[in-house]
This record gives sequence, C-alpha cells and structure tokens, in this order.
Amino acid sequence: MIDMQRLFLMAGGPEGAGFNPAMLIMMGLVMVVFYFFMIRPQSKKAKEQKTFLDNLKKGDKVVTIGGIHGRILKVNDDSFLIEVDANTKLKLEKSAISFDFTKAVNITATVSAKKEETTAAIEEK
Repeated sequence: MIDMQRLFLMAGGPEGAGFNPAMLIMMGLVMVVFYFFMIRPQSKKAKEQKTFLDNLKKGDKVVTIGGIHGRILKVNDDSFLIEVDANTKLKLEKSAISFDFTKAVNITATVSAKKEETTAAIEEK
C-alpha cells in the first residue's frame, strides 16, 4: 500500500506553467460566445427600442412602463404629451413608453381575421 506522502511526492509540481496555446484558444472562444449571447442581443434590443421611440408620432396609442394607456398629443425632443382621458394629459419621458398599442391592436385584428377566414373555410368543406 502506498502511503499519502509518497502519493503527493509523485504528483509533481507546476512544470508546465509556460505558454499554453490551448488555454489562449479557450479564452478566445469564451469571449466569442459571451459576445454572441450577451452583448450583441442587448445592443440589438436597444437599437430597436430607439428606432421605436423615434418613429412614434401624434395620434399613436401607447402604453407606458407603469401600464398607463394613452394617445400621443405632442412629440418633443425628449418627452411626449399623452392624453389619458378627456381632460387628463400627462407629460412623460420617451423612455417611459413601453410599446405602441396601435400596432398591437392591428396585429390582434389581423390574427382574428385570419382565424375567422380559416374557420369559414373549414365550415364550407
């Protein structure tokens, strides 16, 4: 039976502590994966949000981050004036707008129309 002291002596020291190209390749691969799964999607999402906010115009129905629904009355450089009710107007920063409710309503209407067409076509058969 080998005792523990001899086992540790056989393990050796850090002789291969020089330049290791495999480690360099692994670090490079980690950086590439980090870029494609973390940095690139985040910057793409930020770019889409900026384009979305720049394309909003008077009359669009929007929803704020807090869940307030309203219609845009005035577009300023860094804020919107939205009408929530007949006599209630709010001035909000552009970053407070979550999504365009007008487009969401149009998408829902399109999906509903397609479902109705499909149902009618099935019933005719």
